[in-house]
Amino acid sequence: MGPIEGAAPQASACPTAPAPVLRCEGLSKSYGAATALEPLDLTVARGRVVGLLGPNGSGKTTLIKLAAGLLTPTGGRVLVDGMEPGPATKAIVSYLPERPYFSPSMKVSACLAYFADFYADFDRALAEDMLARLGVPVGSPISALSKGTKEKVQLTLVMARHAALYLLDEPIGGVDPAARDYILDTIISNYHRDSTIVLSTHLVGDVERVLDDFIFLSYGRLTLHAPVAYAHEQGYASLDDLFRKEFRC
Repeated sequence: MGPIEGAAPQASACPTAPAPVLRCEGLSKSYGAATALEPLDLTVARGRVVGLLGPNGSGKTTLIKLAAGLLTPTGGRVLVDGMEPGPATKAIVSYLPERPYFSPSMKVSACLAYFADFYADFDRALAEDMLARLGVPVGSPISALSKGTKEKVQLTLVMARHAALYLLDEPIGGVDPAARDYILDTIISNYHRDSTIVLSTHLVGDVERVLDDFIFLSYGRLTLHAPVAYAHEQGYASLDDLFRKEFRC
């Protein structure tokens, strides 16, 4: 498989550094006889924007849901800020699911109020400013919005929290190409630099410029975890080029 076989070596952590925001230790997940995630060991440091990359069915959503506490591991464990997922981690994790979850009858303003009531770290003023910049009418019901605009609303709500870990499952998959750059800029400009973003997507070329590190998953198996610069060091024109060569049919 060449330069992408196995995980790239990771630098040992400084003894005085804080605990990693996300750690997986022999983490696995199966659904009956089907294995969604093979045992993996993974450490994600603070202050990083990490692309979780792989084709459909590679285990990206499963890994994100395990970190968010929505699934129970079949084996091993996942730790968020040194804790197993539970009420304490939900208070510091901001999760964007792959599909919209608000009731179609809710107005955008009601969604803002919901987040303000539910999350102590939600910055409503920031959310309102982001929605205004994205051209989203807060008085409209969710049912009146396009698919892309619904995703803009959910992304805004998620990024307006002051979380330690943001888990974004396909945050730009449903929006038009013209809006992707703006949304990515919105993501990067509104998260705290001591926080971490794990961003799942197959649109590698669109997100590459905002990533610090990347993780390749293939059929539930971790194949590579390295800084984005690794692709250039191995002679590839871009991370997207490396991705296409690794996952070509």
